[in-house]
Amino acid sequence: MKKSWIVCLLLQLPMIAQAGASVSPKPGVSDVERYARRCQSQSAQRIARPQGTMLWGTRRDWNTEEAHGEHSSVLVSADLAPLLRAANGVKALRLEGGHLEAFPAPQTGTAISGVVGAVLQGSASDGKPVEVAICDAEPSAEDPGMVFYRIEAWNELAQEWENPCVAVDRVPDPRALAVSGVWNVAGAQQAVPGKFTFACQNGAITKCILWGYKPWACRDGQSMADLHQACTRMARADYCGNGRSHTHQDTTIDIYDRVGVLERTVTASREWDPAKATFEAAWAPDGATCMARTRDGRALETILQECPDRFQTGAVDELGEGERCTVRRADVSAGAGLLRNLSYAAPQSPVSPGKDR
Repeated sequence: MKKSWIVCLLLQLPMIAQAGASVSPKPGVSDVERYARRCQSQSAQRIARPQGTMLWGTRRDWNTEEAHGEHSSVLVSADLAPLLRAANGVKALRLEGGHLEAFPAPQTGTAISGVVGAVLQGSASDGKPVEVAICDAEPSAEDPGMVFYRIEAWNELAQEWENPCVAVDRVPDPRALAVSGVWNVAGAQQAVPGKFTFACQNGAITKCILWGYKPWACRDGQSMADLHQACTRMARADYCGNGRSHTHQDTTIDIYDRVGVLERTVTASREWDPAKATFEAAWAPDGATCMARTRDGRALETILQECPDRFQTGAVDELGEGERCTVRRADVSAGAGLLRNLSYAAPQSPVSPGKDR
């Protein structure tokens, strides 16, 4: 049965760095001590500060006293093999749909349970290595084949294991899904043999899966991977397809697609009033195919200057049902988008063209 969902994007605004702040790393610890300390309870004093709009849902940097752009992340990928630590003779992990499996399977337990306790080699957005421990695995109640993992990454700065996922009010203890491929800093998903992404709950990669766009699944014989990728662009209002978001915290939008996963909402509720919403944009895996306006209220001219030669103006494209584009891609038709969305119009921003926000 087709569903209509209203999606509330929990997108945090970046914190301003404290001028002149610097943090010195603690003395190193031995491998034996480091691995013995993984997956233990952490002090309540250690909290993650709110960060900007998120793709991976991870912290931008371990040093929370410095400002880092939204393209920065402490963890963007992990290796399936070789494992740095594992139990019960497990040598590697395999990604099967929405979950990891231990290989070879342990003699006791299951291939899924054998994943817990493993330490993987991961990478940050700057290419630096980071160790990742899998502390727990919990199958989704809606889809047992999709498993949420409680993970910890080794913070070299603090010499502690910490959850790399950013917490927000509605998900204060975020977990992560294991998703095939690696997303680069421009927000593009790439297939890299032997690597996958730990996508945290409060990031766009996992949100789009929970909204129904599972990249490992098929609908009517077609892969959902392109729909999922288009959704990650839409969730963050990444019009240019360059990894830059153009939205604010707690922005409510209505999502619908051409294949019937989500339909346009027509009934008013406390969370959404269709009468007050208007068409914003249509979306492809590499960004918007056409736009009527921006989500955060900045002038369309700022988007045109952010990605020159990508969009063209001068004509109005009617998509039907009152949906009208005033800016469209130069290389594809306005109606080529896989997803569309409505949102409430934000006040026009006084930001001058080209100024970063």
